Amino acid sequence: MRNVALLIFSIITLSISAQPKQKKEQIMVDGIAREFIVYVPQLANISDKLPVIISLHGRLGTGEGMMNFADFKPIADKEKFIIVCPSGIDKSWNDGRETPAHKKGINDVKFIDQLITYILNTYHGDDRRVYVTGMSNGGFMASRLACELSNRIAAIAVVGASMDKNMDYHPVKSLPVMYIQGTKDPLVPYNGGTMKGAGGDIYSHTDVLKLWAVMGHCQDNLDYTNMPDNANDGTSIKKEQYSNAATGVRVVGYTVIDGGHTWPGGTQYLPKFIVGTVSHNLNACEAIWAFFKDCRLDKN
Repeated sequence: MRNVALLIFSIITLSISAQPKQKKEQIMVDGIAREFIVYVPQLANISDKLPVIISLHGRLGTGEGMMNFADFKPIADKEKFIIVCPSGIDKSWNDGRETPAHKKGINDVKFIDQLITYILNTYHGDDRRVYVTGMSNGGFMASRLACELSNRIAAIAVVGASMDKNMDYHPVKSLPVMYIQGTKDPLVPYNGGTMKGAGGDIYSHTDVLKLWAVMGHCQDNLDYTNMPDNANDGTSIKKEQYSNAATGVRVVGYTVIDGGHTWPGGTQYLPKFIVGTVSHNLNACEAIWAFFKDCRLDKN
């Protein structure tokens, strides 16, 4: 009877562990309770160290909203990685520009640093495979983290954002980066210049790619790929990639021609006259994971 009971317990435990787990948590940083959502994939072997994607929402967003907006869950279940969606203070991130979080002096770099430590320790994450992606304000924050936490992050992917030319932080180390930007983004100008809202004098899409390519010593190796409007939604895609074969560093840019301030492959979350068109000629989640999965942080 005892053996039967143990067998039943093992079956129940295996069944529970096989289910995806989404949980709301918090950690204290500078005396502030910082909230985040964690998604652990289906059938994850607890003996394996899993990659981690930290996904940062845009201005006025939340971690819970980002989990659904940039829906990596089906890919995470198949490819086995952890998704973490934190929430910014006043629905914003201190990316260095005049956001509400910046005005309050919130140290979001410290928050993400401590969040990484918590996820690695609590969920058996792989410290060589921590990635950051983000949309809009979250994308600008991802750019900042690439500069200030390059010792902890293996790669970033930015959607609908760039970098501020007058930032107090600068790239200090080459690492793989991806930027996805629409040519008709009404909030973050594709050709750079002055932004509205939180402001900033930002790099153009082309120039931010060149900035990272120079840092990675791969500016002379440029490949182009054009992707037609197979979705018949009025957009098309141009992909460009700089690479350094010796170091493995890649700088990838996706230009969404006639695309707006949107997540390719996602939803039309606001009317087109406000944010522009969502392209379905590219699935941003799939492209981002395909880019991330081969990136490893050099710990030597």
